[in-house]
Amino acid sequence: MRILVSGGLGFIGHEVVKQLEGHDVMVIDSMTNYDFIPLDQMMKLFQMRQGDLRNQVPTRRIDIRDRSTVQKCLMDFQPEVVIHLASFPRQKVVLQNPSVASEVMTTGLINLLEASKGIANKFVYISSSMVYGDFNDRVPETQECKPRGQYAIMKYMGEKLVEDYKEYFEYVILRPSAVYGPRDVEDRVLSKFVLNALRGKTIEVRGADEILDFTYVTDTAQGIALASTKSCPHDIYNITRCESQPITLHMAAKQVVELLGKGEIELVDRDQNFPSRGRLDITRARNDLGYKPEVDFAEGCQQYVEWMKSVYDTVYKS
Repeated sequence: MRILVSGGLGFIGHEVVKQLEGHDVMVIDSMTNYDFIPLDQMMKLFQMRQGDLRNQVPTRRIDIRDRSTVQKCLMDFQPEVVIHLASFPRQKVVLQNPSVASEVMTTGLINLLEASKGIANKFVYISSSMVYGDFNDRVPETQECKPRGQYAIMKYMGEKLVEDYKEYFEYVILRPSAVYGPRDVEDRVLSKFVLNALRGKTIEVRGADEILDFTYVTDTAQGIALASTKSCPHDIYNITRCESQPITLHMAAKQVVELLGKGEIELVDRDQNFPSRGRLDITRARNDLGYKPEVDFAEGCQQYVEWMKSVYDTVYKS
């Protein structure tokens, strides 16, 4: 199967490409640091991800805001499936430059959708659990979406744009949550916990009892690969770990301190600018796709901490 992956050198994207082994895959990626992540760190991570793919996958450096370049790429490659991961990664990064974020997350998406018409048979859009807004535990895909914040609003708007192209190709929308693991940048929750401890800084936990559906990156990639290569009876799937025991932010911080043998935790009130979340119901993905997340939080956190320790001096030390 010929599969194009936008954002295929990203944290999640390069793991998806690895799980698509045996298919004819092309990667497009802008290789940006969003004017937010330290450039030197970002370039080292891109090099690691490229090395992880062993240069077996053709890669083109493309800005998806450039309509003509996107169109030519798809015309040349003729993908049967398009997996769209390229995006600003989270609310904090979006707020640094919302106009550029909108160009990437909306105009870029439309460019890729338009270019896919008459070429692709299936379009896979990677959304986010943030589209639900505030929600209770084990939320299903049928839950009404009430996105809060520009990142979540743009992701949900993207879902609606994808749905509007249903006459041209099949589509599936995937909603991951709290992805973590090796080769990630330093500005996600768990990476900040680990790096603050390594740097001798306090681990600030904003909302001790807040639950995140922490999902190891290979499990997220597994779900995306399955949804991209199998028939999908439904249009939307939650793709998370959904631990049997909910993992709170305080529990995650304590796990990091235990694994590193150091670190001070400070508990503060949760950030009211962000929604309160829990676990997502993944029954639909399990039944329809055979999705089986394999890495529980204890194992995943240990693997991640060990990796961070091994590359700290060369990638993250400041």
